[in-house]
Amino acid sequence: MEQRLQKVLAAAGVASRRASERLISAGRVSVNGAVVTRLGTRVDPERDQIEIDGRLLPTASTRSACRSAITIALNKPEGYVCTVKDPHARHTVMELIRNVQQRVFPIGRLDAATSGLLLLTSDGDLAQLLTHPSNKIPKVYRVVARGRISEFAVTDLKQGILLEDGMTAPAGVEFIHYDQAHNTSVLDITLYEGRNRQIRRMMAAVGHPALALTRLSIGPISVKGLAPGTWRKLRRWEIEALHAAAAGPREEPGTPDGN
Repeated sequence: MEQRLQKVLAAAGVASRRASERLISAGRVSVNGAVVTRLGTRVDPERDQIEIDGRLLPTASTRSACRSAITIALNKPEGYVCTVKDPHARHTVMELIRNVQQRVFPIGRLDAATSGLLLLTSDGDLAQLLTHPSNKIPKVYRVVARGRISEFAVTDLKQGILLEDGMTAPAGVEFIHYDQAHNTSVLDITLYEGRNRQIRRMMAAVGHPALALTRLSIGPISVKGLAPGTWRKLRRWEIEALHAAAAGPREEPGTPDGN
């Protein structure tokens, strides 16, 4: 059934009705490949392909399917690999969730030496949405690095580091504190891309190797409240928030994100 485009965007959780109108007027919304700027344009949210800044808007049926699927948040301890099976008989994250009724698989990976938030799901569409590079879901990591990190190194991390596989995208960096007794710096780094062992390579490049690494959050989902090795099911609103984060900004255009 056809509805006004701004109503469809608001119902999908992209932004308020007024902010959705601004997105349309700014030329940031396309329908079936064509940019739409006229307010009141009518669309069928189940049949038309709607994109915001090139990111596909999840349909109501997609959101309904995510309700029947299961997605869980796990606080992965060090020493576990993010695979369903491992031929080398190492510990896998699946050992920590053996009592989950549905068959789930990890969304992305953390290396064995990295702890923190890992999402696992039975929803293939959600997994593809969260791992597609165009969606740029922010991931926050707590880093314990060797030495007192300088302002110059922090600036380099923020602006991008040249690695063997190319320049990294700009990152968010927040210095937490320096531990003089252990000669270590603690900082939070927010990435919008995902490369193999990226933070460890970035820290090594600025001369402060990462000694410990923990993922704190993926988009709106945080590891807070989960003890290492434990997990919980995501609530419906959390899954919808993940879809909305991948589809585009929830805040009104021009509103600071607070980072």
